[in-house]
Amino acid sequence: MATTNSRTLARFMLLPSVILLLAWMIVPLCMTLYFSFIDYNLLVPGDKEFVGFLNYEFFLTDPAFFESFFNTLYLVTGVLLITICGGIGLAILLDQAIWGRNYVRIMVLAPFFVMPTVSALVWKNMLMNPVNGLFAHFAIWLGFEPIDFFAQMPLFSIIIIVSWQWLPFAALILLTAIQSLDREQLEAADLDGAGPFSKFFYIVLPHLSRAVTAVILIETIFLLSIFAEILVTTSGGPGYSSTNITYLIYTQSLLQFDVGGGSAGGIVAVIIANIVAIFLMRLIGKNLEG
Repeated sequence: MATTNSRTLARFMLLPSVILLLAWMIVPLCMTLYFSFIDYNLLVPGDKEFVGFLNYEFFLTDPAFFESFFNTLYLVTGVLLITICGGIGLAILLDQAIWGRNYVRIMVLAPFFVMPTVSALVWKNMLMNPVNGLFAHFAIWLGFEPIDFFAQMPLFSIIIIVSWQWLPFAALILLTAIQSLDREQLEAADLDGAGPFSKFFYIVLPHLSRAVTAVILIETIFLLSIFAEILVTTSGGPGYSSTNITYLIYTQSLLQFDVGGGSAGGIVAVIIANIVAIFLMRLIGKNLEG
């Protein structure tokens, strides 16, 4: 009886927080859903006409949507490949017994705590600037023509910037997984004459599978909504070559003042994100069962 009362009291105490959290999420979502079914443009005063799924039709048939959709896929895939491969390498290096290992770990993790806007500005003005950037000076020193990264390869440049931000996160998760590896397995492999590559592919890599899956899930959810790096560096250009779905919604809602079309795009983005999350959750479930 006492246990039942305690559970009821605990649920009652959590109720205000749950209600506030639901209101924080449900109310904006319902408003966005409502705006997506009306013809709502901030430049056109007057009553808002109900248009049904017309906003969705315009958004999904817009050529910019398809380009931004594939740009989003390229961005997420590229960042995941770089952060996972680089994170595994960094995690193995940081696991070695070297002098000042704790200080090196702090320096490696530092980029993850830099604000996206600040890191984008640093890369844009100090590193990738074609006139006075560090990469331009290196190119001139080597006798090559400096590259205008954001004009010639805008999406690749954004992938590099975002990967630099998320690489410490992947390295930290994978380092924790490596440190939980049973060292007796590695010692037994040494006694059996296994080389470094054999130990990596048959012992270390299978042990990291769950950690890699977790990194993919967490990063994908956040990478689908990358915005600040695009706004600061390329503004989605040239053309739509570096526009993702999030920036396309911003363009329609706040630059073209089409709240109805932008809201429809927001609902589409939520649906896509949920589909990806469900797929990844099932993948994690199968991985854990295995």
